[in-house]
Amino acid sequence: MPQPSSWVGTPKIKGSSESIRMALLTASLIGIQFTWGIEMTYCTPYLLELGLTKSKVSLVWIAGPLSGLIMQPVVGIIADRSKSKWGRRRPFMVVGAAIVSLSLLVLGWTAEIVGLFVAADGEVHKASTILLAVLSIYAVDFAINAVQASTRSLIVDTLPIPKQQLGSAWASRMVAVGHLVGYGAGALDLGSIFGTRLGDTQFKQLTVVAATALCLSVGITCFAVTERILISTGDEEEQEQSAWQMMKKLLVTSTNLPPRISAICWVQFWCWIGWFPFLFYSTTWVGEIYLRYSAPVEARTAPDTLGTIGRVGSLSLIVFSLITFLGSIILPWIIKAPSDVSKPDFTPRPPAAIAPLVLEFEKYKPSLLTAWKWSHLLFAGSMILTPWVGSLRSATALVAICGIPWALACWAPFTFMGIEINRLSTSASTSSYHTVAARGSIELEPDGGVLRIHHNPDDAEGSTGELAGVYLGILNLYTTLPQFIGTFISWVVFSVLEPGKSPELAGEGEEGVHGTEGPNGIAVCLFIGAVCSAVAAYATHRLGKVQ
Repeated sequence: MPQPSSWVGTPKIKGSSESIRMALLTASLIGIQFTWGIEMTYCTPYLLELGLTKSKVSLVWIAGPLSGLIMQPVVGIIADRSKSKWGRRRPFMVVGAAIVSLSLLVLGWTAEIVGLFVAADGEVHKASTILLAVLSIYAVDFAINAVQASTRSLIVDTLPIPKQQLGSAWASRMVAVGHLVGYGAGALDLGSIFGTRLGDTQFKQLTVVAATALCLSVGITCFAVTERILISTGDEEEQEQSAWQMMKKLLVTSTNLPPRISAICWVQFWCWIGWFPFLFYSTTWVGEIYLRYSAPVEARTAPDTLGTIGRVGSLSLIVFSLITFLGSIILPWIIKAPSDVSKPDFTPRPPAAIAPLVLEFEKYKPSLLTAWKWSHLLFAGSMILTPWVGSLRSATALVAICGIPWALACWAPFTFMGIEINRLSTSASTSSYHTVAARGSIELEPDGGVLRIHHNPDDAEGSTGELAGVYLGILNLYTTLPQFIGTFISWVVFSVLEPGKSPELAGEGEEGVHGTEGPNGIAVCLFIGAVCSAVAAYATHRLGKVQ
């Protein structure tokens, strides 16, 4: 019989109202999303400016899925067993934020740092600069995944069960705010605001701003939240075995999924092959369209071409983020929730004055499944046009339209997965499993305020939390694997169509620069993503027929 886990203290959040407490708890997500936004907006053109070819840049972005696949479960397991007096999550958040901030500053000043050890001119300096930049990106990706995993876990640890949904809603709002602030900062000419105090290029200034924003937002959350402290995890050998068993179960379960969960995962798989090139290359694509077709001559020959591409691309993503934010607020009002679909004969009684209008509107509200299917087709229809775009206005419009399907992509799969998890959990608890309350107990001992949680490990499969952990972990697997496939597709496309250096970001007359004639490599990647999104629409249609 394993010993119970022991705790000291009670989780608390500073603040005079619930809204303030929720904002403080989730504030760190603003800095996290700010950093992701800067990376996705500027790092691709930055590496191209350093002289890396697009095919090699595509291989750099394997850092994203690789870091998510490794860091989130590893940090989660280590943090779960941490007995730090500062709590289980906050130390990882602070250390991770410090590593991210330092790596961002190194990324901004790679040439200057390499110049301290290598002569400024020559191929050795150039190769060393590229190597340091790539290593910095990997450090940013791995460290920020640790911060993100700890932040999400802190929300779960701190809030009681009835407040979990509210915490998730506030987390979504902070993510949207972080995107908007990040893209807004990228669209501004920071040189005219700060001069050269933060650096002599837009990219350098943004790395300073992003590092500051991340440290500030993480600091606010860590200051406002008090965690309970883990004293003992009970039988340490049993705990290690449980962690291994959990990982083994995740892999085994992924090959034998319930039919509807399997269908949801395959929708997510095809969907994310489509979204990967959009999220990592859309800014560069918009900037390239601008420089090729719409920019005046002085913009094409400006010394900070990277800043120009970043600002133009950020403007399109600001519109994209605004539409996503508005869509996440409006769409739930005009789409029939799955619970309404399961009770088609039930309609809430509206006020008499507007009853006819409301009842007529209810007849035409689409289901979430239908809206999700059409969102894939909307994304596919937009991105399939990218190889023929020849103006900044058209490129911005196509990117902006994708805000609607992105809102549904962030909402629908988790809703359907939650329904299936609850359905399986209810079925399990009423058939072959006992409830947690029957075999577990929670005791608060007055001496020292030690909280001891007694839980029989045999309850694992009967617990909704266990089912959620396993199946959401599998959903994350079906989100991560397509990014590796997207990276391989991008590498092949760029190797064939644009094997040399990017003409927009290479020096004039530089050797190895390819021309601008022929199809744009990023546009072809977006086109392939559109085809995969059409497959996702078909998979969503099939989901509606799976029982």
